[in-house]
Amino acid sequence: MILEEYVRILHEKGELITVKKEISKKFEIAGVLKSLEPKPVLFENLKDSEYRVAGNLFCTKSQVADYFGITPEKIIPTMTKAIENRSPPKEVTDAPCQEVVEDTVDLDKLPILFHNEVDGGPYISSGVVVASDPEYGQNLDFHRAMQLEKDKMVARVVRGRDFAGFLERNGEVDVAFCIGNTPEVLIAAATSVETGINELEIANALKPINVVKAKTVDLLIPADAEFVLEGRIFYEERHAEGPFIDLTETVDVIREEPVFEVKKITHRKNAIWQGLLPGRSEHKILMGMPREPTIFRKIKERGIDVLDVNITPGGSSWLHVAVKVRKQNDDDGLKSIEAAFAGHTSAKHVWVYDEDIDIYNEEEREWALATRFQADVDLLIKDKEPGSSLDPSAEPGTKMTTKVGFDCTKILDGDSKGKSFDKAEFPKVDLSKFLE
Repeated sequence: MILEEYVRILHEKGELITVKKEISKKFEIAGVLKSLEPKPVLFENLKDSEYRVAGNLFCTKSQVADYFGITPEKIIPTMTKAIENRSPPKEVTDAPCQEVVEDTVDLDKLPILFHNEVDGGPYISSGVVVASDPEYGQNLDFHRAMQLEKDKMVARVVRGRDFAGFLERNGEVDVAFCIGNTPEVLIAAATSVETGINELEIANALKPINVVKAKTVDLLIPADAEFVLEGRIFYEERHAEGPFIDLTETVDVIREEPVFEVKKITHRKNAIWQGLLPGRSEHKILMGMPREPTIFRKIKERGIDVLDVNITPGGSSWLHVAVKVRKQNDDDGLKSIEAAFAGHTSAKHVWVYDEDIDIYNEEEREWALATRFQADVDLLIKDKEPGSSLDPSAEPGTKMTTKVGFDCTKILDGDSKGKSFDKAEFPKVDLSKFLE
């Protein structure tokens, strides 16, 4: 789906806030998005760009589920099915993302947002990057990029990801930064799958998409993207990147990162730039949620009846994992913890709950911890191992961290020694009989 069409649907449903007054891409749009979060917003009148900007589009699981026409509980099965049943997208020659092919590259004309006063410059934060490797083929991933000049940016390339390996092996890599995508592409780009899997096939399995050949690089790109920045990233050519607000809402450090030379800009005629607030709800959902199926699958492989996984917003949608299981064996809780860490190596703390606990409700989760957990038998402390580079408390450079799991499940029937682990229920009444 074209992003503009989704924005129109939100407007027709009365779920979109439209800002018609003049506004700047420097700080002002970011400030409004933060103030109105999680409500979707469309900015129609920029003082420093001719293009419109939309943001806060997918801040919650409910917004993502609504897009696919499912309930939030169906998100993990839907993503799992798409990963397991990938399908090649249809290749077309006439694509919305290439309706306009700019004669000259001028990044200043684009509404690249300056999000925060601490930032090193204007940033692309919603860019889905298509790249390719002679051995492994195409890859889809997220990479932020800070503007340096009218035709140059510096891209944050995280070590350990597929693209970092492509760049180290080849020295230079052709890329296409695609901005303005709907969830099938956004989620696919954030999934964690084996090297060599083309994530565009996951996107197509989520919802059928088209791809088109880029104009100046040998890549197949999402045909419905709003903007595409084609070019090349150079491993040896470096520039200072940052500061920038990270997923944890802390300020990331300045690093020397590879330079991205932009060779061509294409876009839709009525293109909408997709703004994504760094460190806020939409960033968290798009980063954390696609990791949940991987955790779910790892727990299921251990023979455990896992019901749901929630990478929680309070843990920056990256470091904390809540798991719901239907417990059948005494050690299901601890086994689930180990499997969750295997499924998401960046996780720092994992909690496992019974099926009667709403893992999206902080009060219920705390209640289960208070009434069903004993540290001497239900606490799992792992030896220090690599965690997440996003964790500011992890050991600098090595990412070494101590990981902890909490088994907050009930003792199985017959082992409770007369104690009850269930909440007492109050009578249910028809209020209409008693209230006017």
